[in-house]
Amino acid sequence: MSAKVRLGIMMFLQYAIWGAWAPVLSAYLINDLGFDGVQVGVIYALLPLATIISPFVGGQAADRYFASEKVIAFLQLSGGVLLLAVSQVTDYEVMVLLMFVYCLLYAPTLALTNSIAMINLESSEKEFGGIRVWGTLGWIAAGLLLSGWRSAAQDGGLPIVAGDTLFLAGIVSILMGLQSFTLPHTPARKEGVKPWAFVESLKMLKVRDFAIFVGITFVVATELEFYYILTAPFLISDQIGVSDASVPAVMTIAQIAEIFVMAFLLSYFLKKYGMRKTLAIGVIAWPLRYVIFAIGSPAWLVIASLALHGFCYVFFFVAAFIHVDNVAPADIRASAQSMIAIVALGFGRFLGSLFAGWIKNVFTVGAETNWTGVFLVPCLLTVICAVAFLLFFREERPAVQVQVSA
Repeated sequence: MSAKVRLGIMMFLQYAIWGAWAPVLSAYLINDLGFDGVQVGVIYALLPLATIISPFVGGQAADRYFASEKVIAFLQLSGGVLLLAVSQVTDYEVMVLLMFVYCLLYAPTLALTNSIAMINLESSEKEFGGIRVWGTLGWIAAGLLLSGWRSAAQDGGLPIVAGDTLFLAGIVSILMGLQSFTLPHTPARKEGVKPWAFVESLKMLKVRDFAIFVGITFVVATELEFYYILTAPFLISDQIGVSDASVPAVMTIAQIAEIFVMAFLLSYFLKKYGMRKTLAIGVIAWPLRYVIFAIGSPAWLVIASLALHGFCYVFFFVAAFIHVDNVAPADIRASAQSMIAIVALGFGRFLGSLFAGWIKNVFTVGAETNWTGVFLVPCLLTVICAVAFLLFFREERPAVQVQVSA
């Protein structure tokens, strides 16, 4: 089996783990365990928090002491066993503690899998995209498998497992831990990484347009959590009526759209319309999706609007990372990527998880949630971001021309 195939399987399993629990765990926590919005928000905030901490864990271990594939194997095997245990937990405090430990194990693997792939490819620029797309396919496969499992369990063909979303993630994590031993040997480089390297790039915030871009990215990242945390409970609600068994498969519409937009539209739009207009389409897609959610009917339109995730995520977040790479001076380019990742995927999603959970509580009385009120909040905030972006952001010149004072 070639190295590329093994790396593709690695990416498939890496994101199948995440895709098995992240889209639908909130529905299980709310509907089956009776957790409130704030409690769910706290649980979802644990992975972004671990993302902020993870450079101190996986990066240091892989760069200074152990081969990357062995670090991944240890983290995924340990995380898989822990997920199997968490799937049987019903107490909130215990779940928070165990999920935080799990997230500390999983978060470093997000960077390590990217790193091991790039190191072992002949040309990461040409080949990494083809490897990474298997991660999105893994996310989709996990959703379809979970729906198939639930349907079979309802028909009596398979046992009903409490916390099946976490149980499936645990099984896949153990499989990835075993598969990691087959990955290309990637020894420690004996070079100390700088966990807070993004601090070096903060000087870029002195450039007005870049500061506006980072600020808008942070706010949009907080609103991303309304989608990840609250979409599944919303779809299962009587207002939309998607069945519990079908919702994991239905939510894969977003990832299918993501693959299509990334593969066929992103490069075309960047070449034809430039970075500013591409980002503008991305930021405008956010309030469009949330206003459809807020209206909440017809149900087919709400479900169809999940496809807007392709534009929301790819045209904004993927394009944002490309933009940072374009405008950052060469000597701090890696630090700039670390900075925008921690701002958006770390702090933005951490605060967004807490905020989304709190808003869910504000608009919930008894067992009834006013979903229109819930989704009008991210709709309004993303409208403000879209207006601010169109009024104030101007595309910066290439990195070699950007003047950043020390």
